[in-house]
Amino acid sequence: MTPNFVVYDTNILFSGTGWRGSPYHCLQLARRGEVTLLTCREILVEFQEKLQVKRDMSASEATRAAVKILSFSRLVEISNTLRIIADDPDDDKVLECAVVGQAEYIVSGDHHLLELGSYRKIRIIRAVELLDLFPGVVRE
Repeated sequence: MTPNFVVYDTNILFSGTGWRGSPYHCLQLARRGEVTLLTCREILVEFQEKLQVKRDMSASEATRAAVKILSFSRLVEISNTLRIIADDPDDDKVLECAVVGQAEYIVSGDHHLLELGSYRKIRIIRAVELLDLFPGVVRE
C-alpha cells in the first residue's frame, strides 16, 4: 500500500533541491501528486537557513526555493510543544508536523529520527525506502 501523507525532513528538501538522487525523486512524487507532502513553517525556515549557510544562497533565492516547495505541499500549523528527541530538539518539529498532519511516513536521513523507527504509528524511513513503495518510479 502506498502512502498518502508524508513529511520530508529538512535534509530531504535540501538534498532534493540540489542533486538528483533519491530525495529529488521523493520531491517529484509530491510534485506529481502521488503523495501529499505535509510541511510547516518551521521546517521551511530551517530549509531556507540551510540553503543560505551551506549553499551560499541569498535570502531571496532561499525564499523562492521554499515557496516552490510550498507550492506542492500542504501547510500544517504546529505549536512547537512536542519534546521527544533530547539529543536534537530541532527534529521535534518534524515529528509534530507529522502528528498534526496525520502523516503515515516521515522521510529523513537524520539518524536521530531514523533510530526511532516510528512514532505514534508514523513510520520513519529513508528516501530510498519511500521510493521502494512506488515500484514504477523512474530513477536516474
